Amino acid sequence: MANKPKITRIKEIARTRLFKVEELDLIFSNGEKRTYERLVAGPRGAVMIVPILDDKYFVMIKEYSAGTEDYQLAFPKGLMEEGESVFESANRELKEEVGYGATKMISMKEMSLAPGYLTHKMNLVLAESLYKETLEGDEPEPLEVILFPLNDINKILEDENFTEARSVAALFLANKILSDRKIKL
Repeated sequence: MANKPKITRIKEIARTRLFKVEELDLIFSNGEKRTYERLVAGPRGAVMIVPILDDKYFVMIKEYSAGTEDYQLAFPKGLMEEGESVFESANRELKEEVGYGATKMISMKEMSLAPGYLTHKMNLVLAESLYKETLEGDEPEPLEVILFPLNDINKILEDENFTEARSVAALFLANKILSDRKIKL
C-alpha cells in the first residue's frame, strides 16, 4: 500500500454537544487532492458489554434509538467517564443499564464504527460472574432487560429489533470466545 495521504488543512465546520464536524484537505501519494468530512467525537471513547448471566443467558436491553426512530435490541453500552478504565466503565454501565456488576471481564476488541467518517472507537467487553447491583444512570426512560439463552443465538439474530451492527459484531465475538471454551452454543 502507498504512503498515507498528507493532511494539508483541517477546518471545523460545525459543532454540537456530542460531535464536531471537520473538513480535511488531503493529498494522496499519487498527487490526487480530495476534501473529506468527518465527525469527531470527544476523547473518552465508549464501551459495549456482552453480559453472561449464570453461564446460561445473554443479558440485553431494548432502548429507543433516535437515529432509527424505533426501539432497538442491543447490548448495554455507553460513554467512558474521564479517568475510567475500560473495565471500570463497562462495570458502571452494566450496573446502570441492567442492574448487574461483573467480577470477570474480558476485552474482546476495540472497534471503529465507520472509519471513513467517524473518529469514535468502541471497546467490546465480555462480562461474566454477574452479581446484582444497581446504579442510577442517565437514561430518559427505564430500559427493558431481556434474557436470551446462550445456546440459541439465532433467536437473537432473527429478532426484527436486533439491527445494530455493533451488537451483532459483539454477539459473534462473544460466541467465538464461548465456543472456544467449549460452552455449547
